[in-house]
Amino acid sequence: MDARETLDRLRAALRPLMAGGIALAYSGGVDSALLLAVLEGLRRETPFPLLALTMRSVFAPWGADAGGVPQEIVEVDALAVPGLRDNPPDRCYRCKHDLFGRFAALARTRGLATLMDGTNADDLLEDRPGLRALREWGVRSPLAELGIPKAAVRAMAAALGLPCADTPSAPCLATRFPYGTALTEKALQTAEAGEAFLRGLLPRATPFRLRIQGDAARIEVPPACFGSVLAQRAAILAHLATLGLRTVSLDLAGR
Repeated sequence: MDARETLDRLRAALRPLMAGGIALAYSGGVDSALLLAVLEGLRRETPFPLLALTMRSVFAPWGADAGGVPQEIVEVDALAVPGLRDNPPDRCYRCKHDLFGRFAALARTRGLATLMDGTNADDLLEDRPGLRALREWGVRSPLAELGIPKAAVRAMAAALGLPCADTPSAPCLATRFPYGTALTEKALQTAEAGEAFLRGLLPRATPFRLRIQGDAARIEVPPACFGSVLAQRAAILAHLATLGLRTVSLDLAGR
């Protein structure tokens, strides 16, 4: 099935939900961006209530612009959520349970019958504790429900000309630290600043992570980028040192 056919399937699945109004958890990543683009296209054909809900916190400080779609930015003090500072293995569940509880309340207040997110079929194959929170709040995940994997999402986004079609995933900054490592605002800001610097050195759309433990950092990039990282070794070491990262390694397993 090509991208156009899959888009038609997605549109057909979304149309019955339009009349009751839809609130979309929108992060700006390719999954939610695709849903937003498709929903906005449907809204131009047949007007219906649509609202993009976006979290901003120390876990995801970048936010996301929903363009011309009505949007509400929800400011969340993630480190105040019980247990999250300790970074437990069920961190994602705790965070999403709190966040989608807020989103669900907003959807109810606005009279929107459906709250949905961009979970895709591939996400169901991974260990994602946050999925339990989505089920508990009755969140719909049309991409997952239709069995649409990430590759198909990217193909549809490209077919619609979305600039994020090849943008790598950007999970929350808490994932840069091992479970059990205490999370602080300073540590999260360090991860963000370190990755922002590396992003400027790597080719566009390169998937990478900067994993941090104490004052040590590990760079994960595809093996094809090893040469680029090593060629800029001095600049990387100098910049990360200003962030308090004294030991820097390159993960030879790649990403």
